[in-house]
Amino acid sequence: MPAHGQVISAEGLSKRYGETVALDDVTFGLDAPAIGLLGANGAGKSTLMKALLGLVRPDGGRLSVIGRDVTDGPGELRRRLGYMPEGDALPLDMAARDLIVQMAELRGLRRRAAVLRASEVLFQVGLEEERSRLIRTFSTGMRQRTKLAQAIVHSPDLVILDEPMSGLDPLGRREVRDLVLGLRDAGKTVFFSSHILQDAEMICDRVAILVSGRLRHLGSVHDLVSSKPRWFEVAIDGEVPPRWAAETVSNLGAHALVRVPDVEMLTRLVAEVADGGGQVVSVWPRRDTLEDLFLREVGEPEGRT
Repeated sequence: MPAHGQVISAEGLSKRYGETVALDDVTFGLDAPAIGLLGANGAGKSTLMKALLGLVRPDGGRLSVIGRDVTDGPGELRRRLGYMPEGDALPLDMAARDLIVQMAELRGLRRRAAVLRASEVLFQVGLEEERSRLIRTFSTGMRQRTKLAQAIVHSPDLVILDEPMSGLDPLGRREVRDLVLGLRDAGKTVFFSSHILQDAEMICDRVAILVSGRLRHLGSVHDLVSSKPRWFEVAIDGEVPPRWAAETVSNLGAHALVRVPDVEMLTRLVAEVADGGGQVVSVWPRRDTLEDLFLREVGEPEGRT
């Protein structure tokens, strides 16, 4: 596969479950080292990921992954993919080393190569010292890293990760996020879904946002975020002029924080605060984050899909 060619493309993709439309005429092309799939609960993310793996057959349209139609020999395609599911799905009474060796053999590696490769990936995900422990004794973070190890043990062209940071504490999230960034920086193509927008913004080069089965936004993270206008966060010591009360976003100690949309309005606010005997103590230029964009489009995420 080219370093980062046309990784995933869809044309008029549709899928229904009875009366429920999971994917509705979805068309896109994605070709970046790290691609994020975002959407609220029920947006169609899981259906799209299952379709990529050949586990769900679309009702209409076309879907190709790393240059192959997903309906054309899915077994061959899967050998070029690595998949980390959201759910635990781990055999609790196996040692991590035995599981990863077995998964490598299932992906076509001979026993000797499988043992060597298992050792390499367990070291890569930080589990080399725990390789002989039963998985049932692992913490949530260790289980997530085990799932990641089995997804990459056969050196796939594309790694598909379903909510890789799900259920982790801040330290565990950082550890797994760093591992995903390491895959991207090592030249692997990563496609993952997440409801943690901060992680998506830190990892992704491009994102696709699904809303009720339809593609709402598609583009680079930088373009999606930087295309939104800047605004200013103004800290005021003293009384906020009445006309700005609705723009007061919070009170920080003795200071009120007011959101101002542009430089012209900022100039007016400064003058009105001074006329009222108050003082502007700080002005910070801000830009909307990916989470701001997401919440405007789909509302507050409701858990995982």
